[in-house]
Amino acid sequence: MTRQNKVGATNAGKDDPRSALRRRDRGKDDTWVAAFMKRAAYGFLATVGNGGQPFLNSNLFVFDDTGGARRIYLHTHRTGRTRDNLESAEKVAFSTVAMGRLLPAPEALEFSVEYAGVVAFGTGRVVEDEDEARTALQMLLDKYAPHLRPGIDYRATTDDELKRTAVYRIDVEAWSGKQKEVPEDFPGAFSLDLPPVPFPGRGG
Repeated sequence: MTRQNKVGATNAGKDDPRSALRRRDRGKDDTWVAAFMKRAAYGFLATVGNGGQPFLNSNLFVFDDTGGARRIYLHTHRTGRTRDNLESAEKVAFSTVAMGRLLPAPEALEFSVEYAGVVAFGTGRVVEDEDEARTALQMLLDKYAPHLRPGIDYRATTDDELKRTAVYRIDVEAWSGKQKEVPEDFPGAFSLDLPPVPFPGRGG
């Protein structure tokens, strides 16, 4: 697997204005950010197309910090806006979040929420190296189906299958993580109980 770009390997853009936080008291260190990225279920990739039109896609992803590098891998179809926007190395942003309890207050303006999240900035590109693409796809499978094993529970990705998808890599140049936490006994704190999103065959 190709190993490239160790930008910010020991300090991912600490002084980069893109990752500056307004609420520094809620900022988290690099160790926390990396751990959050490894656990987050999904994220949002922001790219810009021709004419300056921004696009935002939600994606499954995997974070790789092997050897001190910081990379985000994801994949979609070989054609489409993501591919068009990342045909050459382009600046991108990526975000992932988690929501906790709602926090009521005596004044409406002071209502708040527990949250945690990461915003990363860097360069996105199509992965052209087949070994790197295959490794990234397996990392995605290992993240989302950790109880299943290639060659035992399913057939590993073949060369023909590899040609039908596209793998994308974000080389992280700067990032920031933040979290709002309150005491467990915060007055009136409650979890939002929304009806589940309907899926076919499951009450949708």
